[in-house]
Amino acid sequence: MNFEYSEKVRSLQKRLTAFMDEYVYPAEAVFEAQMDAARDAGNRWQPAPIIEELKEKAKAAGLWNLFLPESKYGAGLTNLEYAPLCEIMGRSHIGAEPFNCSAPDTGNMETLVRYATPEQQQQWLLPLLDGTIRSAFAMTEPEVASSDATNIAASIVRDGDHYVLNGRKWWTSGANDPRCKILIFMGKSDPDHASRHQQQSMILVPMDTPGVNVLRHLPVFGYDDAPHGHAEIVFDNVRVPATNMLLGEGRGFEIAQGRLGPGRIHHCMRLIGRAERALEAMCRRSLDRVAFGKPIAEQGVTRERIANARILIDQTRFLVLNAAYKMDTVGNKEARQEIAMIKVAAPNMACQVIDWAMQAHGGGAVSDDFGLARAYASSRTLRFADGPDEVHRNAIASMELGRYLKR
Repeated sequence: MNFEYSEKVRSLQKRLTAFMDEYVYPAEAVFEAQMDAARDAGNRWQPAPIIEELKEKAKAAGLWNLFLPESKYGAGLTNLEYAPLCEIMGRSHIGAEPFNCSAPDTGNMETLVRYATPEQQQQWLLPLLDGTIRSAFAMTEPEVASSDATNIAASIVRDGDHYVLNGRKWWTSGANDPRCKILIFMGKSDPDHASRHQQQSMILVPMDTPGVNVLRHLPVFGYDDAPHGHAEIVFDNVRVPATNMLLGEGRGFEIAQGRLGPGRIHHCMRLIGRAERALEAMCRRSLDRVAFGKPIAEQGVTRERIANARILIDQTRFLVLNAAYKMDTVGNKEARQEIAMIKVAAPNMACQVIDWAMQAHGGGAVSDDFGLARAYASSRTLRFADGPDEVHRNAIASMELGRYLKR
């Protein structure tokens, strides 16, 4: 395998880094000020104007939809080519949306590219690609252990030319955003099917459909993540046309596996960027701050943490690049062990590196002054999102043991 980036990727890296330096990093404080003003006005879900300005700049700069491997809709980059670009975006908590590369829209767009009909793509994919609407993914449920997707209890029942949906979902990220116009709903359409993996289906649900009731927003470690947000939603006899079904009844688990692979690796790529920025902050702070008569950087414990942070980041980066390479060469299914490995490694690595950076910053690190508290909160959350550590570790162990059981 060769991880040398092509001239095309190196050019995109250079352009993307310059865009981040000139526009995105300076916009972080503007974004926070605009969101604080929206909250004070009682409208916390009002999108920040600065993000829309950045989106127009990114479009004009040709830095748009970089995540999509299909050249018809995106930049035509492989997972391996996209990895260093996604890492750059991950350095900022507002770094992905200006380029239309933020979750859950990326996963939903890939789902629509792969599994939607031409009519569904025309209605929902094209506006998402243009960045004029946003979307959500309704899978996780409060009443069951949703880390086992076969536990999903929400129902999808055929009624003539429609399906009727009932159930309760939570952690439906993005559903609070007024720009969210469509969500992908996963439920059971055939609960008695002999195969537990063919009981589920996925269907498109416009957010303004009667019976879609957003109960509340769910803060994450105290952060509301506005205007994006995470919602708990009740679906009460929601009727949608039968033509909204994705791929066909009983294909929901199949779609979920196809959707979550790219989503997981994108999260891991961004986490590397987040950890890199934390390490940079730790190094600068350690050189500037003096304790017990010498810079913190000269304290043995700090030097050990800096060294270990570099090792952990680079180890994780190579794991991610290897997973991307396998996804590109043998497909997501054959790369499932590598994907599971990075989904465990990357969030744990980022949490550890950010924690060390916080220690170097002292008590101020738990405030919002340095961005480390938010970075830690979002990184820790990713030990749950798209499957908790325990599920991925079990999958890795099962695949490893399987090699010996076959002998």
